[in-house]
Amino acid sequence: MRPVRDRPIGEVMHEDAVTPQIVESADGTDIAYDTVGAGPLVIVIGGAFNTRLSPYPLVALLAEQFSVVSYDRRGRGGSSDVQPYAVEREVEDLAAVIEISGGSAMIYGHSSGAILALEAAAAGLPITKVAVYEPPYTYDSNNPHQAGDDSVRTALDAGNPELATENFLRLTGMEDDAITWMKSSDFWVNLVAVAHTLPYDLTLADSGVVPAARLAAIASPTLVMDGGDSPEWAGRAGNAVATAVAHGNRITIDGQSHAVDHAVLAPVLIEFFKA
Repeated sequence: MRPVRDRPIGEVMHEDAVTPQIVESADGTDIAYDTVGAGPLVIVIGGAFNTRLSPYPLVALLAEQFSVVSYDRRGRGGSSDVQPYAVEREVEDLAAVIEISGGSAMIYGHSSGAILALEAAAAGLPITKVAVYEPPYTYDSNNPHQAGDDSVRTALDAGNPELATENFLRLTGMEDDAITWMKSSDFWVNLVAVAHTLPYDLTLADSGVVPAARLAAIASPTLVMDGGDSPEWAGRAGNAVATAVAHGNRITIDGQSHAVDHAVLAPVLIEFFKA
């Protein structure tokens, strides 16, 4: 792997003036990342629609005590996207970021990024602690006939990323009124710009069933979080993940939903990572 571009650690990050560092993954994909702060290494992994810039409010809070890396998952932001896609390729991307950043790391993942964090830890990457917020294992044994995700891929195959974005948001349970509001917002164009990566998030979630046998390989301390205002699947998934791993603990953060407040989340992560 190779670092292509570099910039001073701790440099203030602005969305319109950021030159990322880049490391090459095993299959030749360039992965763009930023590093800020000083101290033990924490890597932040975003979910659907996220780029490395999305969690900057959280990154800034964590960087007061840690060296924090945020990266563009393949196909997003400054990262390239060698095909074909596989979950294993995303694990290799994270492995490259860990190696170039120091050789081992603590990890925080949100949503599909939480699933990626768990898959990476289960695959044996040098991850010393794992913190995840609401990995979208949404399967409900009481309602097993859930809608598939063909509508997202069909829209993308038809060259319509905007429709794919709408369809994905509906799959998450978002109401049409909320989607209409989002389409009128300034950030809608940013969502559509990464819509081609939505099948990657869907592939990570797979059937929505927690892969308990695979996650049993995770020996690192694991914190599984969900929000008190989140749907029932979040609590079910949290319990299942915390039970599957060797050293798991689940907590519910009162008053929070899937869009967790970074200012509320940061102290929880800091306590876990420093313990």
